[in-house]
Amino acid sequence: MNISSSFRLCRFTFRKCLSRRLQGDTCDRYYCSKPSSTDQKRVMQLKNKLACGPSFQDFIKSSDKNYDPCSDEYEYEEYHIPECTTARSQKVYFETYGCQMNVSDTEIAWSILQKAGYSRTHELPEADVVLLVTCSIREKAEQTIWNRLKHLTALKKRCQKHKPLLKIGVLGCMAERLKTRLLEQEKLVDVLAGPDAYRDLPRLLSLAYGGQRASNVLLSLEETYADVMPVHQTPEGHSAFVSIMRGCDNMCSYCIVPFTRGRERSRPLSSILEEVRMLSDQGVKEVTLLGQNVNSYRDLSEQHFICSEGSTQLSRGFKTVYRTKQGGLLFSDLLDKVSQIDPDMRIRFTSPHPKDFPDEVLQLIQERRNICKQIHLPAQSGSSRVLHAMRRGYTREAYLDLVENIREIIPGVSLSSDFITGFCGESEEDHQQTLSLVREVGYNVGFLFAYSMRKKTHAYHRLQDDVPAPVKQRRLEELISVFRDEAAKVNMALIGSTQLVLVEGESKRSFEEFCGRNDGNVKVVFPRTALPVQPEKPQMVPITPGDYVLVKITSANSQCLRGHALIHSSLNDRKTSEHLLSKQTI
Repeated sequence: MNISSSFRLCRFTFRKCLSRRLQGDTCDRYYCSKPSSTDQKRVMQLKNKLACGPSFQDFIKSSDKNYDPCSDEYEYEEYHIPECTTARSQKVYFETYGCQMNVSDTEIAWSILQKAGYSRTHELPEADVVLLVTCSIREKAEQTIWNRLKHLTALKKRCQKHKPLLKIGVLGCMAERLKTRLLEQEKLVDVLAGPDAYRDLPRLLSLAYGGQRASNVLLSLEETYADVMPVHQTPEGHSAFVSIMRGCDNMCSYCIVPFTRGRERSRPLSSILEEVRMLSDQGVKEVTLLGQNVNSYRDLSEQHFICSEGSTQLSRGFKTVYRTKQGGLLFSDLLDKVSQIDPDMRIRFTSPHPKDFPDEVLQLIQERRNICKQIHLPAQSGSSRVLHAMRRGYTREAYLDLVENIREIIPGVSLSSDFITGFCGESEEDHQQTLSLVREVGYNVGFLFAYSMRKKTHAYHRLQDDVPAPVKQRRLEELISVFRDEAAKVNMALIGSTQLVLVEGESKRSFEEFCGRNDGNVKVVFPRTALPVQPEKPQMVPITPGDYVLVKITSANSQCLRGHALIHSSLNDRKTSEHLLSKQTI
């Protein structure tokens, strides 16, 4: 008999003995002696006290002898949440940290508060409410926010006289992960709202104005904010982010996202299409579909979607930690519908997982002119041993096979990636394999970081963060150097080509230059000038943000392309414009 079974038997025997003693019975079969006369006397005293004690009615407070709790005449003393009576004069200031999902979350939170009567300010001194939309993906990101909170708290104390009601709140991933420390230990904030609690912000702020510290960090299995139309704050109105799903089921061993944003759930297709149509009507020229694992999108909002025969189709050689999912409208269905709304609107998506690139998705990207021929393909490491420890679900060889398949189906595709250096147990040989993968693939853009262990993750519980910080940093610097060299080669191969560029605005370095991005999401810089709308007509029209222009590339480095603009164009007219320009050159 094991220890657990023995414990359960002892507990059962004790309870049986106690029951028999209260009944005045012998308990020989349970290894207990007959109760003494003193025990019997105590039992009788206890029974008498219970019989003569107060009843349930004695616990109901009422001065009326004829009180009837079901009577409509009885007036209840209701609990009222303190209301912010000056809500319409309150100004909210947002600071957003981290990924594009946090940008989208800011737009959702602002939409909710705007409907509650708040106004928005972009100037901190004007704010009555300061909300930080936070990131927990790495320790450095969290430390930045801790420092900012301390600064804001000091500012709040200094402004106590002329802004006595100033409130500070933390939204997003850090609110969920560090709720106790933020509210009770450090006492730096008045309001906490997790990623699934933005609907509750008006109530939380009302509680804060009533003198309480308020929080809601509950994660949801259903919340997608499908019925909340975000208030997009796009620069010059030319591009926008559209959230299509939330959470992640992949459970990579290094990643905190499943614990701060919860399980995967997808927004209904109809809601997404409605938002994209609205953005098209507003003149937006580029939409980026967002999700933690954007290409695992699966709409189960309607019964006939659930009963459909579709199932998860993974990239060849890839696997998951969860069972194959059945039914629903898939990412390819969504991409198909979104791309048909406006043929002159660019469609991007991020951040995908390499496992969710079946051929049907790749072929759709190739076929549709307005779906950008650029794919973010996070590798994280070039070592199969490290990838296994990360629980990524693929090997180095499977990843390279996927890259080959993508380039075969989508010629000229641009690739970007994520890499982590110094993960648990990473050897020097593993690091060298990562460098060789970067050289072999050749990316345009990369997001590179040293590993930062996060609590709650699989790595925190099962692995050792055994790579010293100086080694992590040295490996990161080597990876950055190799990445830049390869990106420079990829970009220099575009010298002499003509790129269709969506103009974003003035260059940060010069008022005399514009900048934008090409189809591959690489920055392109070119002189400010007026351009013809058609090659054969002399009329010149100034360039403005949101315009498509054809740019001849004359130089390149690892960060950007440079050239001179040739003509106004569009996604639909690009081929025609290039053909007319080539005839003029001849």
